[in-house]
Amino acid sequence: MSKFAKRIAPYVKSELEKADQLQKSGDYALAFTHLENAHVLGQASTYWHVKVHILMLRWGIKQNDRHEIFGQLIRIIGAAALTAIKGVPTGNTGGSNVSPIAVMPIKPEHEAIITMLKDKP
Repeated sequence: MSKFAKRIAPYVKSELEKADQLQKSGDYALAFTHLENAHVLGQASTYWHVKVHILMLRWGIKQNDRHEIFGQLIRIIGAAALTAIKGVPTGNTGGSNVSPIAVMPIKPEHEAIITMLKDKP
């Protein structure tokens, strides 16, 4: 696991825990928002990028959302193949409701975390 992946882990895990709790309570839409946050935070790490897409796939399966399931299968392959070579669009929230190649703005609080962790030696 890269240094960045280790540094970003607590932030990604926090979003994943929120998503898990919300799914357990039945708030699937808000749970997905936290999966998207985890995606944005972790997408520079192959490990976290692929893991979040797998969790998005699981979300799609639980929702019986065929569009999300298919989209996540494609995105898992892309994340595994392209993250290490910086072939992913920054800020993309990772859901099948957006183009997998769309660059998107990053929330200021997430940008601050990413910048702080990437700049560390």
